[in-house]
Order: sequence, then C-alpha cells, then structure tokens
Amino acid sequence: MQINESLFEETTHSPSLIDLVGYENARKVIDFCYIANPYYPTPAMIDELVRALPTLIKTYPSSNPGVNTRHLAQVLHVNPDHLIIGNGATELITDICHSLAADLGVPIPTFGEYIEKIDSGNLRLYPLQRATDYQLDLADYLAWLRQESLQGALIINPHNPTGQLFDLAAMHDFLDKARFLKLVIVDESFIDFAAQVVPSLLHTADRYANLVIVRSMSKHCGVPGLRLGYCYTGNPAMLARLRAVLPTWNVNTLAEFYLSLLPKTDTDYHASRRRVIDDVRWLSGALGAVPGLTAYPTGANFVCFRVDTGQTAREMQRRLLVEHNMYVRDCSNKPGMDAFHIRVASQGRDNDAALVDALPQVLRAGDA
Repeated sequence: MQINESLFEETTHSPSLIDLVGYENARKVIDFCYIANPYYPTPAMIDELVRALPTLIKTYPSSNPGVNTRHLAQVLHVNPDHLIIGNGATELITDICHSLAADLGVPIPTFGEYIEKIDSGNLRLYPLQRATDYQLDLADYLAWLRQESLQGALIINPHNPTGQLFDLAAMHDFLDKARFLKLVIVDESFIDFAAQVVPSLLHTADRYANLVIVRSMSKHCGVPGLRLGYCYTGNPAMLARLRAVLPTWNVNTLAEFYLSLLPKTDTDYHASRRRVIDDVRWLSGALGAVPGLTAYPTGANFVCFRVDTGQTAREMQRRLLVEHNMYVRDCSNKPGMDAFHIRVASQGRDNDAALVDALPQVLRAGDA
C-alpha cells in the first residue's frame, strides 16, 4: 500500500487515515491510531441518523445551548447548568487555555493540544521520566507546581498516551491539596473505560472552585467525526467566561440529533463500554506476552507499549500500515517521549487479535 509519507511531518497529531492512503484504501485498514469506542453508536442509532440526514443538513442548529446540555446531563446525572458542549474537546481546550489559564503546568508526554493552545510564555512543562515508564507522581507534581509558583495545572486521567490511571481517592487528595491553584484542568476523556463503575470526578466537582473537567465524546461515544466534547465546572465565573467566547451554533445539527438519542440508548452505551473494558484487558495481556515489547498498565481504551528490540516506533508504524493494513500511533513526535513507543486503541477482539498476530512478524522484519 502506498502512503503519503510527507503528511507525518506536517502535523503534531497523526495524519488522517483517508489523507494517508485515500478513501478506498482506508476502508481496508484497521485504524488502531484514533481512539474511539467500536461498539457505539449502535446500528439502530446510525439508521436514525441516516433517516434524519436530509432534514438535518437543511436545518440550523439550536441557538439555545440548554437544549443540548439537558440531553447530556440526563445520562451523566449532573446539573445541566454546569455543562458546556463544544465542537470537539479541542474547541473547549483552546478556550480554557486562552480564557482561564494565566499559566499552566503540563506533564509531558501528553495530548498535544494542551501544549499548542496556550501561549508558550505561559506554559511550563513537567517532564515525566523514561526510567519510570513516564508515570506521573501526583505528590511530586504538586510540589513542583508550588515551587514554580504556578496558578494552573493539567492532569489527564487516564493519562494520554500511557494509560496511567489515578483512582478517585488519589484525585480528591490532589485536589484538596491544590486549592491554592486558580485552575486545575482534569481531562477525563478515557475515564469511562477505567472500571465497570466509572470513577469520574463529575459528581464531586462542585467541591472545587478551581476545577474544570474536560471530556472528548469522540473517545467514549465513538463519534470523532461529529466533533463533540464537553466541560463541566461548578464555578459560575468560569462558566460565564467560557460561554462568552463560544460562537453561536458551535454544535451542528447532526451532532445535536445524536445528543438527543443518548438518553434512550444509555443502557446500550454502558454495555458497549464494558465490552471495551474486557477487550482492552485481553489486548493488554496479549501485548505483554509478545517478546520484545513492554506493555504499560492501562485504565483507558488503549494500550501503550515500548519496543525493546531497537526498532523505532516510526519503523513499526510504517511496516504495520504498508504490509498489514493496520494503522497505529507512533508516539515519538510527542514532546518528552522517546522514539520507541506505540499506542494502540482497542478495535474489537478480532481486530486486536490480528494486531497481536502481526507484531512478531514486524519485529522479526526489524531484526533482518
């Protein structure tokens, strides 16, 4: 398969699979790179979206954001007045970094938007160490924030790209001790895959006036193309500032219609995420058994592994794509991470098993 290699140099994210190989070839590739629930939305939901499409594309979205937040709040069991829905989490991350963050401490490696969307003069990087598998120590991080006299901090839980998970007790302990900060961003985009009962801060967020929770619906709801994300805070001043900078109609009609389907399909959603949890547990164990790889523990719907044979992540990514029609995330362009880490999102047991079967072949080819 031919790929447009130059695209990898043109973005700090991963190139779109369609851009890389073309639309027809993309249909033949298993995409382990972009992280999305493979079991949701359900086929019945897709059918409803298809039937409604002719009307939706001729209709303006609602100019009242409360219409959408009520649907979402119903399945999250939170106060809709404390929710803001964005055109993807990236829109909200941009607005939070521009409107709320006087400065921001960011553990790296991390999701690149948090580095790119804040002025470099206001950004302070906290490098995680290869020797400790890029694991974040919350107590050390908090001490560093104090030492640097920072006003803002980021935690991604589970962490991207390693999958490291902090339980609720650890997060509450950190937040209780971090009340001196003006802003704590906790990105919970993968938290729905952490456990059978979701260990989210959503239901205790109102205790912390400096807390903003961010979530991407691309990940847990499986709809990256609809561009849906949301944030939650109990701080009225923060809510007002964020709402003031969002454009009217920032959520399109197709996304709005999708949100309206959530309450009646909530049981299906939770069944889908529990199925993903089972798949990831299998995938993590299977990757850990492949000689030449070290798989990190994960609380997300992906697994990060280190290649220990000397083959680079870039080489492995290209071989998997060209020779096996599989697209994985080369993490070497993430600041703070070395050249030997791959992240793979679970794509169902059969697809995951195919990846595990292909990896020994790719490792042998790298030794040749």
